[in-house]
Amino acid sequence: MPFKPVEHPKCPKCQKSVYAAEERVAGGLKWHKGCFKCGLCNKMLDSTNCTEHEGELFCKNCHARKYGPKGYGFGGGAGCLSMDKGEHLGNTEASSRAALEPRAIAKAPEGEGCPRCGGFVYAAEQMLARGRGWHSNCFKCNECNKRLDSVNCCEGPDKEIYCKVCYGKNFGPKGYGYGQGGGALQSDGGLANGESHAPKTTVIDTAIIQAPKGQGCPRCGGMVYAAEQVLAKGSTWHRKCFKCKDCRKVLDSIIACDGPDKDVYCKTCYGKKWGPHGYGFACGSGFLQTDGLTEEEISASRPFYNPDTTAIKAPAGEGCPRCGGMVYAAEQQLAKGTMWHKKCFNCAECHRPLDSMLACDGPDREIHCRACYGKRFGPKGFGFGHAPTLVSTTGEAPVLCSDQSMGSIKAPEGKGCPRCGFAVFAAEQMISKGKIWHRRCFSCNECRRSLDSTTLNDAPDGDIYCKSCYGRKFGPKGVGYGMGAGTLTMA
Repeated sequence: MPFKPVEHPKCPKCQKSVYAAEERVAGGLKWHKGCFKCGLCNKMLDSTNCTEHEGELFCKNCHARKYGPKGYGFGGGAGCLSMDKGEHLGNTEASSRAALEPRAIAKAPEGEGCPRCGGFVYAAEQMLARGRGWHSNCFKCNECNKRLDSVNCCEGPDKEIYCKVCYGKNFGPKGYGYGQGGGALQSDGGLANGESHAPKTTVIDTAIIQAPKGQGCPRCGGMVYAAEQVLAKGSTWHRKCFKCKDCRKVLDSIIACDGPDKDVYCKTCYGKKWGPHGYGFACGSGFLQTDGLTEEEISASRPFYNPDTTAIKAPAGEGCPRCGGMVYAAEQQLAKGTMWHKKCFNCAECHRPLDSMLACDGPDREIHCRACYGKRFGPKGFGFGHAPTLVSTTGEAPVLCSDQSMGSIKAPEGKGCPRCGFAVFAAEQMISKGKIWHRRCFSCNECRRSLDSTTLNDAPDGDIYCKSCYGRKFGPKGVGYGMGAGTLTMA
């Protein structure tokens, strides 16, 4: 069989074969290094300033002169008139008008080209919106033909793009208060060609285009588009639907309260409907809040009303650790990764109200104030009372570290205090070398001197020592390593 040479791609400029050692790639075609230049000014090009158009290469300036828009505003300055077509560079296309002449556009496959004209969109002229590439000349409002950008572009339900004004006229709410001024009447339906109709004072129905179940606006169930969405409580709402359910007050992320009926309320209506009622719960500290109560409920109520937080039970492990009831956003307190009712967030012993600075997590899974935590779970003995006195009346040696003081909870192997093996809770922990110790156990293994981060020495046996004991046990020994420069230590 005769030898058949390998086919190499042809250079669009000189129609000769292009080999790998000299190829330049642009627009899916391969060119010689010497042919990779602008077709008008013969400027050598690279990947940063190259623009390919129908098998020809241009620099960006020449491409704009030959194929870019022309007329007032397209010159070097904002108010300049560009009439340069590149005749002095060999461009023979003549035109008597300043604007760009219509030219044939290569049609792209269905769904791949410009959504407005259907033609191929090249990198030098594309505008991106909603995941599609548009020609920069086609990226205009469908109504007023105003040029758009990523800031003022709105996508309508008809898959077209609009400026914000035309989007509001066609798809936004209408009626009293939706015009240019706060008290104006917006009745412009955005009709073209001189059509007119009677002014409508009703707002547009946002539920016309229904969304799949669980994906639309929680209030009306309609599809929510980017130009009108408001985010709250993990759901997307229409801006016109994001109002208090009772008083219809417009809400924002600061004053919105999530109610147990999965709707949104302002803080006032949330308090009236779901908050506590009775003496002292109204606007003034001594005022009686009776809004929302019937005469029978008012007459049967006590001088103060303590809401039952267990009325709505939460799933196991998700509610308030104290009472087990459901905790809503307007009344929650966070501690140790769990949510508590504000009225339940108090010391389990003395019932003192707590906050994030006073709460101590005990081994009994409850929260305590610092004083009650110290009484129940803190160390006992000489020096651990309010004064350096010995709490012992039996004559026995003081117990400085007992099972009872540790809560009698042994930790899993390798997770507790390295000294005693009991569980270490946040109010009493000391951290060293990746291990967590009790504050009372954080002492030298030899002399029992209390340590801190400045006097701590981590030993090879996994224990901790003060500097003196560490030197005696693990430090160098011999002439010159004792207390004086020339002494001999054999300790």
